[in-house]
Amino acid sequence: MSISYELIKSCSQTGARLGRLNTRHGLVDTPAFMPVGTQGTVKGMTTAELTGLDTAMILANSYHLYLRPGVEVIARAGGLHKLMDWSGGILTDSGGFQIFSLGGLRKVEDDGVTFTSHIDGSTHYLTPERVIRIQNLLGSDIAMVLDHCPPYPSPYEEVQRAVERTGHWARRCLKSHLRRDQALFGIVQGGVYQDLRERSAGELVALNFPGYAIGGLSVGEPKELMYETLGSTVPLLPPEKPRYLMGVGSPDALLEGSRLGIDLFDCVLPTRIARNGRVMTSRGYLTIRNAVYAADTAPLDEQCSCPVCRRYTRAYIRHLFNAGELLGMRLATYHNLYYLSTLMLEIREAIREDKFKQYYQQMKPKLDQCYGGAG
Repeated sequence: MSISYELIKSCSQTGARLGRLNTRHGLVDTPAFMPVGTQGTVKGMTTAELTGLDTAMILANSYHLYLRPGVEVIARAGGLHKLMDWSGGILTDSGGFQIFSLGGLRKVEDDGVTFTSHIDGSTHYLTPERVIRIQNLLGSDIAMVLDHCPPYPSPYEEVQRAVERTGHWARRCLKSHLRRDQALFGIVQGGVYQDLRERSAGELVALNFPGYAIGGLSVGEPKELMYETLGSTVPLLPPEKPRYLMGVGSPDALLEGSRLGIDLFDCVLPTRIARNGRVMTSRGYLTIRNAVYAADTAPLDEQCSCPVCRRYTRAYIRHLFNAGELLGMRLATYHNLYYLSTLMLEIREAIREDKFKQYYQQMKPKLDQCYGGAG
């Protein structure tokens, strides 16, 4: 078995839906947010802590793991799950976004991509077939095809070429994918051009992947344009299969994406900002390094019931950051992931109780005000 998806309930007034993804490493209740463990770890978190947060699936990055420690090392350890002692699901990104973000350090051709390592300057060549082999060796539950993700803004002709290349590479990835216990998702590209989104989705749906990702969004375009593009792309995908919105993780975008029918999300946002002393709260972002919190005995968020907020004060966590203590970053990371986990739980419960529209109307103005400018 690779995966199976069960659509449990659809909201009668919006596109939101409650589902369950069954993988060989357990169930994932959707819609769900996946913390990002780029290099085989969610920075600052142990796998036991992730389990305590009810995390069912994380994302890891094939590009980074290929460069370090190397797929052979991981394969000899028994795969990525065993290496990092993680019993939940893992989705591996192909690394396409990271490769195309290298700019002048890479050369793209129809057959594959030549790039220079950001670690040691060594030269590497990846084809769709090799990307699949890497993910097969990693042993993730869900692998992703190699895609061409153009930046925003990009001319129509450039995005059109990226759609053509993504479709060509998707067919090659599918042909070379050998693991029956691993699902392979296609990735819809097309930028903000509706006709190119339709073309990309049509080509990929015809290939009958077990799930589909929507890529090329949250790459610098205005949020309203992202939502507009997302809203017109989701209906192009089969309703009986899971839908994954790549690289989106701000609370307002999670709510909007759920309303439009997205099942899976991932983003480095909650962990990255936590390491810089910024936390998510019911009143918006709070920068704990600020001097105003030097003697503040309140928790990070008075409405939060996470262990961090139950046990520690703003003053103490600020002290940890200013003293360079790693515990400060760990506590902020735990809190942010708890905040998003709670948000997704509330969204699922609202759909289950057929109250999502009311929940959305209540939360949208609040989250837009607090997080509308975040990615």
